[in-house]
Amino acid sequence: MLPLSQFSKKELEPIRMIVFDVDGVLVPRGTKIKQVGNTTTLETKVIHEKQIEQIKKIYEAGFLINISSGRGLYMLQEMFRGILPFVSLTYENGSATWYKGKIYQHVNSFEYLKDVFPKLKKVLENNKNVKGFEPKEFIITIHCAEQIKEIEEIVAKEKGLTTIWNGEAYDVQIKGDQTKAVGLRHVMEIFKLKKDNVMAIGDNYNDAELLAESGMPISADKNRVSGKFYVPLEGEFLPADKLMQKILELSPG
Repeated sequence: MLPLSQFSKKELEPIRMIVFDVDGVLVPRGTKIKQVGNTTTLETKVIHEKQIEQIKKIYEAGFLINISSGRGLYMLQEMFRGILPFVSLTYENGSATWYKGKIYQHVNSFEYLKDVFPKLKKVLENNKNVKGFEPKEFIITIHCAEQIKEIEEIVAKEKGLTTIWNGEAYDVQIKGDQTKAVGLRHVMEIFKLKKDNVMAIGDNYNDAELLAESGMPISADKNRVSGKFYVPLEGEFLPADKLMQKILELSPG
């Protein structure tokens, strides 16, 4: 991997779309969630004004912008309301994509998840390490203080399902069908792009497949995921900020 400082105009030439992960890339890492009975409280981080202006400039320079996240659509729309005219949103680990008010559903997970959800709720209802279930349409996300063996055991018994621990939550989803990589393949079809036309930046283990699916993978944390280039983590700027600075520096106009 090379540092982002060595990224050149030549590498940027074929790129038509830039795909951003959210947590740790466009906004700081970490989700605050509290669940009491049937009441769930989630803290929503909102994209900073500086990144809004950068994304507008990237869009004006002729690039398509996709935001790929495990979060639900409602939360992403709240977080990125200031840039919705300029971006597409691929949400819940590649399950669907929102673009200019239209939703492209990439997977139907209802039959897979309808039986496991009540099992998880029942087993976890009195577990103090469970912070809460994040509202989702296509996947199940359980925020926890630490890894919980019971979740892994329940999901392991369910045909066709898998679960991923990302350090703060479990995502329960269809094995092979609900990944950011599959979501990106659908996005490339929507916009008629080839792999070489796509740059993707991510910072966590669940971004590895997304980066591998792109022609120009950028790691926002070289200790967790690899890419052709990496963004150094030190300093006050978020990885997306540094990447957009570089793209705008190399773009004409």
